[in-house]
Amino acid sequence: MDARLFDASQTGDVRLLHELLAENPLLLHRVALTSTENPLHVASIAGHVDFVKEIVRLKPDYVEEMNQDGFSPMHIASANGYLEIVREMLRVDNDRRLCRLQGRDEWTPLHYAASRGRVDVIREIVMACPESVEDVTVQGETVIHLAVKCSQFKAINYLVELVAERNKVNILNMKDKHGGDSVLHLATRKKQHQVVEGLVGNETIAGALEVNSVNDRGLTALDLVFPNETGDWEMEAILRGAGALRAGDIVHSGVQFSNSHSHNHNHTSSETHQLQQEQQKTNRWEYFQFKKGRDSPSDARTALLVVASLVATATFQVGLNPPNGIWQNSSGVNNDGAPSSHEPEHDAGKSIMGSYSKFKFVYFVVFNSIGFYCSLYTMGVLTANFPLQLELQICIGALYFAYCAAVINIAPSYYTRLIITVFLLVLPFLVGLAVKWARHLVTIRLTKPLGKWFLRFAGLIL
Repeated sequence: MDARLFDASQTGDVRLLHELLAENPLLLHRVALTSTENPLHVASIAGHVDFVKEIVRLKPDYVEEMNQDGFSPMHIASANGYLEIVREMLRVDNDRRLCRLQGRDEWTPLHYAASRGRVDVIREIVMACPESVEDVTVQGETVIHLAVKCSQFKAINYLVELVAERNKVNILNMKDKHGGDSVLHLATRKKQHQVVEGLVGNETIAGALEVNSVNDRGLTALDLVFPNETGDWEMEAILRGAGALRAGDIVHSGVQFSNSHSHNHNHTSSETHQLQQEQQKTNRWEYFQFKKGRDSPSDARTALLVVASLVATATFQVGLNPPNGIWQNSSGVNNDGAPSSHEPEHDAGKSIMGSYSKFKFVYFVVFNSIGFYCSLYTMGVLTANFPLQLELQICIGALYFAYCAAVINIAPSYYTRLIITVFLLVLPFLVGLAVKWARHLVTIRLTKPLGKWFLRFAGLIL
C-alpha cells in the first residue's frame, strides 16, 4: 500500500485521501497488487467512521476483502465494537452476505462480537441478518458457545433471550467439536452460576433445553459438578431442580424401565448397565486428563511446575537423609560412649543403610537421583523462555551439584563413593540421550514399520 494512503487511513484524513486520488485516480484499484491490506482494514482498526464512509462509497468491494490474517473490515469493526462502522458496511450489504462472511477458522463478524461482548453490534447484525445466529465456527462453536467461553455475560443474556424470542432454542443444544459440549456443559464447567440459572430457569426455553444432554465423554452437565468444591452445591441444586441427572442415573433409569416390561431381558439389561457404568468411569477418568484444544497450555505448564517442584523437594530431602538415617558416631562406640561390637565398621555422618548393604544404598541413590534430576530437567524445560534465564539455570545447576556433594559425602566406602560419583556425572547426559531417543521413537512410529511394531509390542506388555 502507498505510504501516504496508509497514513491517511491510519489518521482518518479524508482530505489527504482526495488529494491522493486527484493525483492517481486508480490508486484504490492498485492496492490489491501491492498489499494484502486495503485502506478499509486500517481505518476499521483505528475506528475512523468518516474515512470508512468515504472508502465504502468509493470502493464498496473492500468490505468483503480479507487481510493476511483472515479478517475482513467487518470482522475488525465487530470485534472492536465500532457500531457506526458496522452500520455503514451493512448499508452496502444488499444480499446479506457480509453478516455471514467467514474469516479465519470460519468465524463470522457475529462470532467476534459475541466473544468480545459487543451487545450493540450483536443486535445490529442480528437485525440485519437473523440467520447469522445459527452460524458455527470450524470447531462447531455457536455464538453462545463463544460468549460463555469468554465470560461475556451481557452478551449471553441477550443471545439467550434472542433465541428464545425467535424460537431457535435448538442453538442452545448444539454441541461443539472440542468434546461434544453444549452451552450448558460449558457454563457448568466454568462455574458460571448466573448463566446456568438463566438457562434452566428461563420458562420460555425450559421445555426445549436438553439438561441431560451427553457429551463425547459420556458426561451430562451434572456430571461436571463436584459437590466437594466451593460453590458447586448451589449449582447442583439449580440443575437438579431443572430435572438434571448424572449419566449413570439416566442409564439406571433406562434399565429399570426395560426390566418392568420384560423379564427375559433381565440378564442383558444388567450386563448393559454394568458396561455403561464402566464406560462412565472411563469417561470420568478422561475428563480429568489434559485435552489439547480444551485445556490451557499455560495451566498445564503451571501444574507440571508444581509437580516437578514437589518431586525435587522430596527427592532432595530423602537424598540428604536416606532410610535408616545417618551414623551419629564412628564404629566401636555407642551413642552413650560404651564400646559396641555388633555394628559394622563405619564413620560418623555416613549412611546406616550403606554400612549394612552397599548394594541397597547404591540402588537407592541411583533411582532417587534419576527422579531428582528429571524433576530439575522438567523445570528447566518449562522455564526455558522465562526472564532471568541465566540466573535460573545457575540456581538449578547449583542445586544439583549440592545434592551430588551431599549424597557422595554420606556414601559409606571409597568404591561406593566412586560408583555414585561416576553415575551422578553421567546422569545429565543419559537423560538428554533418553529424551532424544524417545522423540526419535515417536517420529519413527509414524514412518517406520519397526517403530510401529516395537510400540505395539510394548503396549501389549504394559
